[in-house]
Parts: sequence; structure tokens; C-alpha cells
Amino acid sequence: MAKATQVELAQVFRALHDRRKILLLPNAWDAGSARLFVQRGFAAVATTSGGLAWSLGYADGERAPLAEVLAAVARITRVVELPVTVDIETGYGDSPEAVAATVQAVIGAGAVGINIEDGLPGHGPLRPLAEAAARVRAARAAADACGVPLVINARVDNWMHADNMAPAMRLDDAIARGKAYLQAGADVIYPIGLSDPATLAALVQALDAPVNVAAGVGMPSVAELTALGVARVSTATRLATLALGAVDHAVRGMLISGRFDGFVSEFTYADAQRLFAPE
Repeated sequence: MAKATQVELAQVFRALHDRRKILLLPNAWDAGSARLFVQRGFAAVATTSGGLAWSLGYADGERAPLAEVLAAVARITRVVELPVTVDIETGYGDSPEAVAATVQAVIGAGAVGINIEDGLPGHGPLRPLAEAAARVRAARAAADACGVPLVINARVDNWMHADNMAPAMRLDDAIARGKAYLQAGADVIYPIGLSDPATLAALVQALDAPVNVAAGVGMPSVAELTALGVARVSTATRLATLALGAVDHAVRGMLISGRFDGFVSEFTYADAQRLFAPE
């Protein structure tokens, strides 16, 4: 990808976070799913670390080798003429310097945004705030060195851990983390696992910055999230598991009944072909 094109896509992606309208951001796991999202009219595409890892033959949690992840990202950016943001999990490395190298490699694969988590790989415990902020700062410095205005979505994983922290303390810690990550160079804060409207509203108001939430059953609607001040909704692994679930249903039916009724689909071979060879 030409540098000027990548910078322009990064600027477009940044503008989509102006909070005047929620950015609906589907998470792709391969080039085909990414092309489908483009065809459906989304303004940008994200990757899902879990879905992408599964498509490569690995479990989630930074178990997929970074080189294979980068190759998959490059295939997505090759077929998507929209901003692509990549889930780099915790950054693929123990040090801020390793995170910086990962960010530069992801930019090299054509990405204009990243997600970075503040826990240890595999949904481990939260890193100390200063350590997590240093990793965000390293990501920003690496992007600046590349000359790409990368959009950094910093996850606060407070609601991903079943500890004994009181709800008010959990929120206070998440707000402190969000503010620290924004000061370190993050653009968006992602309280994954948070669905309670009152808590979400308090977080949004305290941060006064774009906030990303994960779509899912039981989450407030887009209209309700808009009223709460949410800027972005992504789908995490849910579309990838939905696709696998549909296939699982079809093949289980074939094995149990010997029939192929589960193979009925509105999406056909011709539709898949048109993703890559438009008529």
C-alpha cells in the first residue's frame, strides 16, 4: 500500500470517531469475511484476534505466531479499500519496545488502527497501570515514527476478570486507566464486557473521549448506546462464532439425519464469487 493512501485511510478512520454518529465496526477473520463487510456497506473493518487465530489453526490469546497474523492482515488490507484496524491483543511482547515493533509491523501490513489490551496474554490479570500505559505510549511513538496517524483503541479489561472488586472501585480503576491511556496516546477506550447502561454512561462522561463497546445479546441498542454517548460498536469474536455455529448446525444435521436440509442458505457460491470478482 502506498504511504499516502495509508495516511489518508488513517485520517478517514480517525474522522469516523467524531462521536456525532456511532461507528459500527464488524470484526473479520479472513479476507472473505472482510470483503463481505465491505459489500454490505460498512465504513471500516476490524479484525478479531480469536476468529483470525482459529482460521490459522491456533487458539486465541497470542498463540497464533505474529508472522502468520501479519500475513493474514496483509491479505485483508489487499482486498479492502477501507480503513482496517487490527486486534494485536496485548501487543505480542513483554516490553514496550516489543509492542513498538509489533505496531510497526502491523502498519507495514496496511493497518491504520489497533486494539491493545491491558491484561496479560490469554485474558490474564491486568498489568499495573503504569506498565500498561507505557505500552500504549510505545505504540503511539512507533506509529508516529512510521508517519501514520494510527487510531489506538486501548482496552480496559476490568470487566473481563471475575475478581472481588466492588463495582464502584472497578469503575474508578477503569476511569483512571482510561485517562492514563488517553494521556499516553490512545484515541479510543474499550471497556470490553461492560454492558450496564448506568456504568457505561458514567465511564463515557468521565473520560470525554470516544468509547468502544462490544456488540452482543443483552447489550443496549444502537439508539440507546448513542444516547449514552458511545462512539463505536465492534463485534469481537461474535460473527466468527456465528459462522462456525451455522456450519456446525448443518453438519450435525447431516450426520444425525442423513439429510442435507441444514445446507439451505441465502448466500450462494455466486455471492461468494462476487466478493472477489464483481460482475
